[in-house]
Amino acid sequence: MGGVGPASLFRGTSETGRKRWSLATFAWLSVIAAIGLSAIGINAIALTRPELAARQGVFLLVGILGGVLAVIPQPRFLRVACWGLCAVVLGLLVFVLLPFAPASLVTPRNGARAWIALGAFDLQPSELAKIAFILCLSQWLSIRASPRSVRSLVIPVLLFLVPVGLIVLEPDLGSALLFGPTLLAILIASGARFGHLASVLVVAACLVPVAYFTVLKPYQQARIDAIIAQVRGDTRFENDIGFQGWRAMRLVGTGGVFGNEASHAKALVKLNALPEEHNDMVFAVVCCRHGLVGGALVWLLMTLYAVGALLVAASARDGFTKLVAVGIGAILFAQTFVNTGMTIGILPITGVTLPFVSYGGSSLVASWIMTGVLFGLGFHRVHGGEKDRFDE
Repeated sequence: MGGVGPASLFRGTSETGRKRWSLATFAWLSVIAAIGLSAIGINAIALTRPELAARQGVFLLVGILGGVLAVIPQPRFLRVACWGLCAVVLGLLVFVLLPFAPASLVTPRNGARAWIALGAFDLQPSELAKIAFILCLSQWLSIRASPRSVRSLVIPVLLFLVPVGLIVLEPDLGSALLFGPTLLAILIASGARFGHLASVLVVAACLVPVAYFTVLKPYQQARIDAIIAQVRGDTRFENDIGFQGWRAMRLVGTGGVFGNEASHAKALVKLNALPEEHNDMVFAVVCCRHGLVGGALVWLLMTLYAVGALLVAASARDGFTKLVAVGIGAILFAQTFVNTGMTIGILPITGVTLPFVSYGGSSLVASWIMTGVLFGLGFHRVHGGEKDRFDE
């Protein structure tokens, strides 16, 4: 395997290939899905927090603008710029952990140092870390080709462990967990051996009990205990650490199949006193208002988003484009699974937002930037370049 020199930096995207710009890209499916999810989010937020709906609309406009700007750079530029973005993101992740960071910039929320106050909005570096991680991992693998040995997995695992370790220290376990499925999806798409991946998964599974007692904080352990009790029908945590989970499930149940009239749904949300109903638990509000149909629509749109990303990957002529598209689809799909799972009571509460739907500038803007990157990959095509190296 050759070294990584200047000549190999863009391997997989031929310099002699004919550049072709086309609006006929499968990424439109993801854009349509993102618009639909964003509209559902503003509708749900307006139901429970009308004063925040207009603010979410502003965040949406900023996010769409960020997505449009993200379309402009060609894959060649992204392959170079991703390392600079990675350095900036790692610097921000370290900054929020510094005990002497100005309180005016870094103020703990619910015990987590995960946000930087910038006046008009709060920046969450972990959201940018998702983008940097996908781009850098995809770039590295597109240079080195398929990781067919254990040794070739070392750098990808390091690219995973560094940001995840910093995010866990905040602590923001929910965001950190999303990097795992994304790493797995990208490695599978790059042609990693299933035996090696299975070995890594077995080791990770064996470390779970160790992490429970050594890494997780008492309240995080309590959340896991609460979800286990909840699944068993044990109500002893209902008014304690399991309060949010129980209230969310009840609110979802009140929606039935077709939901409730707006004023009734608003009253139900208020009477249930569900914490973070506009943010982490917004899926419960959607189900209360629109019932099973509304919840299914959220999942239909996210599935459409993921399908669009996979089709962009399948039609790509170079490895970098393929892996970035897979990574974007995987991380947002995994985030949706975790958020809805904790809302309906099959996963512990982790504070993960619902992409495009939950209130918050950082999450919404980051999701739209990823959508812009995805669209840009479909828009900027290289026709007649090298064969995708992962198919060799």
